[in-house]
Amino acid sequence: MPLEETVGESKSLRLGIAPHGLWPGKAGELDDIVETARTAEQLGFDHIVAGSHVLAGDLGVTHEPLIMLSAIAGATSRIGIATSVLILPLYNPVVLAHQTATLDRLSRGRFTLGVGTGWDRAEFNAVGVPFEERGKRTGEHLEVLTSLWRGESEPRIGIAPRTVGGPPVWVGGQSDAALRRAVRFGSAWHGPVADPAELHRIRKRLTELAEASGIERQLRLTSVAFVVPPGFTAISRDPGRLLGGGQPTAASIVDELGVLHEAGLQACSIWLPVPGPAFADAMAWVAREVLPQLG
Repeated sequence: MPLEETVGESKSLRLGIAPHGLWPGKAGELDDIVETARTAEQLGFDHIVAGSHVLAGDLGVTHEPLIMLSAIAGATSRIGIATSVLILPLYNPVVLAHQTATLDRLSRGRFTLGVGTGWDRAEFNAVGVPFEERGKRTGEHLEVLTSLWRGESEPRIGIAPRTVGGPPVWVGGQSDAALRRAVRFGSAWHGPVADPAELHRIRKRLTELAEASGIERQLRLTSVAFVVPPGFTAISRDPGRLLGGGQPTAASIVDELGVLHEAGLQACSIWLPVPGPAFADAMAWVAREVLPQLG
């Protein structure tokens, strides 16, 4: 099922999950991703997300998100798949348009392209892309992607397979430049979980920028969030603010998600910063204790 059925308000908050632990320490910890994705579908999660880093660096083992999501798409039938987020300026936009159009068709419309500008200068140096141009390149690449998906490029340049407008795009970032890109190219804004006041600010600014551009549509608000269920131990690296507070319970997590949904959040993607051996049990806890209470 596509992640973007409508651009209006959703009656319930859609909850997705990353199918592996945060910052896996060794290659073997990624071996069960496809089976974990199947389990996530069976448990009732709305979508699967895949992060994107070209270099391992301090984050440990990484994966190529489009290849990983292709494997997951072939092993599942319902669950949505999304990059959260693909570092857009590191990619050739024509090649990426072909890859994403293919994944969109092979997944039968279940793919969403979440993009961001990136932050790790070492990755840009390794690929040979000027770090200072990442914002400008992100906008230019989105222009190329959407034109190719829609068949609007010059006659000599086209891709196959064609899509019907291309997969939905989630655009990350909180600066005005990032929000303008979201308004112009996105079906949703995508960012870290925020407090209700911040979500209201982003929503208000997106509306202002859309009106100033003469764009008559409403963007969805989507986010990522970190959850460490009660009784589980967080990994040593600090992932940031945890959903439900420092000592979360099922009730505190559900309550916070409810408040965020009332503020406009329509989809939330969960990362579980727990040790690899505990990951499956942590995911099952979220499915058992949180999902049924979100409608």
